[in-house]
Amino acid sequence: MESLQTDVFIAGGGVGGLALAAKLASRGVHVVLAEQLKRESPIYKGELLQPKTLAILERLGVLDEVEANGHVLDQLRFQEVHRNPGSPPEEVNLTELDYGRVASVYDHALMVPHEKTKEILRSRAKSYGEFFHYLPATRFLGFENGMAKVKNKKDISYIQADVYIGAEGRSSPTRDAMNVKVNRKDYNHHFLTVTIPRPETFTKGKVITTSSCFLGLFPLPDNEVRTVFLIKAGEYKRIQEKGLEHLYQAYSELEPELSEGVRSIKDWKTVQLMIPYTYHVDRYYSGNLAIIGDAAHTVHPMAGEGMNLAIQDADVLGELLAWCKEENRPYDQYLHYYEDVRRPRVEFLLTLSHLSALVYSFQYEWWRQFRMRAVQRIYDDDYLHVKQMLNISGLGKWDFTLIDRAIQGSMLPPRRKKVSDQKQHQYLFSEAEDYPWK
Repeated sequence: MESLQTDVFIAGGGVGGLALAAKLASRGVHVVLAEQLKRESPIYKGELLQPKTLAILERLGVLDEVEANGHVLDQLRFQEVHRNPGSPPEEVNLTELDYGRVASVYDHALMVPHEKTKEILRSRAKSYGEFFHYLPATRFLGFENGMAKVKNKKDISYIQADVYIGAEGRSSPTRDAMNVKVNRKDYNHHFLTVTIPRPETFTKGKVITTSSCFLGLFPLPDNEVRTVFLIKAGEYKRIQEKGLEHLYQAYSELEPELSEGVRSIKDWKTVQLMIPYTYHVDRYYSGNLAIIGDAAHTVHPMAGEGMNLAIQDADVLGELLAWCKEENRPYDQYLHYYEDVRRPRVEFLLTLSHLSALVYSFQYEWWRQFRMRAVQRIYDDDYLHVKQMLNISGLGKWDFTLIDRAIQGSMLPPRRKKVSDQKQHQYLFSEAEDYPWK
């Protein structure tokens, strides 16, 4: 049985684990990473990179390559329509929210195929060959005698590390070993997601809704678009029984520009069912064990935060562990800083995503009217606009007040005053807030 020794062992080679490995290896920390997959995963994973994540990728030295393989989203459009069977929809309201309202050089989001982001991060980590040891097709089995136990084919190996990081995703042996509590929340809806061709002119992110339908459209490079179609929980089998023509019609009646592209779907096997739920663990570390990404928290996909939270976890934890190595400090005595920084930020975005999900969870005309007014007020009132975009960007945190909610609920009129960049800078995360141990 082979035995390896390293500073940090990472279980899981998703974007979070790879971002962590790349940062640590770049700072001279020895890393062993075990990834159980042998090839690219066919399962849909996050593709929307928020501005804070772009800032982190720039510090890792990969932003130019990521940008070259992505599609820029500078706006999010919310369109309410009346669906007319057999005819184009009638637009009721259109609201555009702009990343450019955030006072930052990172003034857009980016749609990048998930496996491309992983490939770029993996390549960056491998460029630090002396410090990065990658174990593909290797399953992490848990801990034995204080060491990580891994399996490749029939071969068992053990890794001795100073710190063990669980980046395995929703099923996490590291989390199990920490014996943490997981609080889960389910929803009354599911999603169908599939990538289809798009016209070259279809370039903006868009959410199209009626009182009973939701279709999210997020352009990818190479003239493709990621589509997300909301259905009632448990309805997928009944929709399949209606046939693909039913899906073609639904897409075409909500967005006629995609009526040709949707017919590229030839088999239900290419359409994936997403079952949204959220959970958040009660602690992120125990002794010399820590967890990041989906091992620690899962967010509703409505605000597009899941993958971003994993990379942002990796950034803070990686900076902390690298500092401990450089300053010759014991890793386990400083892991609390990782939780101190990340847990409240994740909790805030979990709540934000949950509220966004509730906005589209009820199929009543009166609720639709309320939603339409609330979304429009975010655009009409610059404080609401800035707070919404700053919060989902990950670049900072600016809480909504009772006055904000009263304005959004049409109980008060929108404010006429614009938010200055100087005012925003009070709410953008500083380096001291990201890395307080320094």
